[in-house]
Amino acid sequence: MKSRTCRVEGIQIVQRRAVTAMLAAATLLVTAGCSSGDGEESGGGGSTSPGSSEPGASAPASGQSAEETPPAKGSVKVVRTVTEGLKSPWGLAPLPEGGLLVSSRDEGTITRVDEKTGKKTELGSVPGVAPAGEGGLMGLALSPSYASDHMVYAYFTSDSDNRIVRMLYDARKPAGDQLGAPDTVFRGIPKGTNHNGGRIAFGPDKMLYVGTGETYVTELAQDKKSTGGKILRLTPEGEPAPGNPFNSPVYSYGHRNVQGLAWDSKQRLFASEFGQDTWDELNHIKPGDNYGWPEAEGQSDDSKYHNPIDQWSTDEASPSGIAYAEGSIWMAGLRGKRLWRIPLNGTEESAEPQAFLEGDYGRLRTVVPAGGNKLWLVTSETDGRGTPESGDDKILELEVT
Repeated sequence: MKSRTCRVEGIQIVQRRAVTAMLAAATLLVTAGCSSGDGEESGGGGSTSPGSSEPGASAPASGQSAEETPPAKGSVKVVRTVTEGLKSPWGLAPLPEGGLLVSSRDEGTITRVDEKTGKKTELGSVPGVAPAGEGGLMGLALSPSYASDHMVYAYFTSDSDNRIVRMLYDARKPAGDQLGAPDTVFRGIPKGTNHNGGRIAFGPDKMLYVGTGETYVTELAQDKKSTGGKILRLTPEGEPAPGNPFNSPVYSYGHRNVQGLAWDSKQRLFASEFGQDTWDELNHIKPGDNYGWPEAEGQSDDSKYHNPIDQWSTDEASPSGIAYAEGSIWMAGLRGKRLWRIPLNGTEESAEPQAFLEGDYGRLRTVVPAGGNKLWLVTSETDGRGTPESGDDKILELEVT
């Protein structure tokens, strides 16, 4: 039975799906010789393998018949505060050599945080950032060839659009001058005061996935010729990725404002999405599917729309970043001021979602895997909607099950 929530004069009745059986993992046939490959408040490389439903998806190991389901109940422990004193933090990118890169939405800067000492070093400002409303310097991602090219990708709002650039990061240069000149790899994403999307991430297929918003122009979400209200899939050079469903940058459509992207251990893509006044969503993303906005918000009886895994009232969630760890999706809530755990069995919930840290750290913006059962969590109290006691934001280290 699918999740359904109804509101009648302030009364909320919640019925959530229960998954009672393990899902069998279908064996994928691979042809020999083919590469495998905040309105936030409310309102890697290769082409698709024959037989796979999503670019980058891989077949299960030989003899594997079912996926392990995480426990119905989990836990969250705040291990420590990594650093504080951040201003409007948004994107977070862990460096393989150690350290965390964090973007400041409103200041247009990127800072390296020593994850052991908490020391902050400003790399520099990103030219062309025009902060306003929910726009500014947002998502960060490292090149899939970072070990050799040291390129950092960033999504930001300019005077005319939202765009993606890449910059050389050179830690040998003086602080404040460690970012090279930005090279624009993709431009023309619609911009607005709100609903600018902003999350970027390289997938297991080494393609760049981009969450965009419809900037309150709702018809953009259903217009497959527009990049607003979409998830885009690009090559590292910014071209439409091979295997895209419409021979364009568009990977999926009918979205309102996507700010969370994550892959599970089977390389399946999940995304969080802001609803308007009723339902926020967590979705399993399939290429070419229509996720309904503005015709559907949350669950729909119309089979042409891909229904969410689950839905939340906007005051419970208003989700931004998501991460996969320990068999669950972890979803940061802005207005909800909590961290959601959604345990999975395949692409369905295996148990009712749990909320953690409710109100303990205010608005939560970004959550990123830190290896094993650890997560990095970024707060968002200085984004103009929070009520920070000390006027700053933090990065926390979490231990989760």
